[in-house]
Amino acid sequence: MELITAADGRRRCWWGAGDDDYEPYHDTEWGFPQGDDHRLFEKICLEGFQSGLSWLTILRKRENFRQAFGGFDPRLVAAYTATDVARLLGDAGIVRHRGKIEATINNAQRAIEVVDEQGSLAQYFWSFEPPTSGPPRELPATTTASTALAKDLKRRGWRFVGPTTAYAFMQAMGLVNDHLEGCFAREAAIEARDRFNVKG
Repeated sequence: MELITAADGRRRCWWGAGDDDYEPYHDTEWGFPQGDDHRLFEKICLEGFQSGLSWLTILRKRENFRQAFGGFDPRLVAAYTATDVARLLGDAGIVRHRGKIEATINNAQRAIEVVDEQGSLAQYFWSFEPPTSGPPRELPATTTASTALAKDLKRRGWRFVGPTTAYAFMQAMGLVNDHLEGCFAREAAIEARDRFNVKG
């Protein structure tokens, strides 16, 4: 793990420098707290689609996914039928994997149940936020918190949500701040977390 000084002179985590898609994602999204239910649902679903692929592949298709899945509004996706599955399997703009598509529809139905119980997906997901820690010395594939989240999601009937997927989701949505020490985005993410209030 290292920092890279990009062409603009900013020091970034090694993975977030030098790519026109990754840089803005690293600079303004990854590690910044997110409380919008549609974006939280989108991310947990896209992390499932990413399984076995690179995140850059998914990121470059993200707008296509948003169009295909109704902006990741759980109530819209939960109503998808076999006709929608067939439509999505024919959509070259997304990852055409029947199991992942059907899991997204299932997870939308489970997300509605979580909202009915917890008030919002934000309230639910942020209840798994681990204690604040310093800059990472390494980036683990899973943590105790991500394992607990994955276990609870599976208990609730969600699919494609193992501990590794859960941890990638937690990193991206700001439940943990894994920007490296010295990365300019780390302090910005900390400040954003200090201002952040979970929606009820």
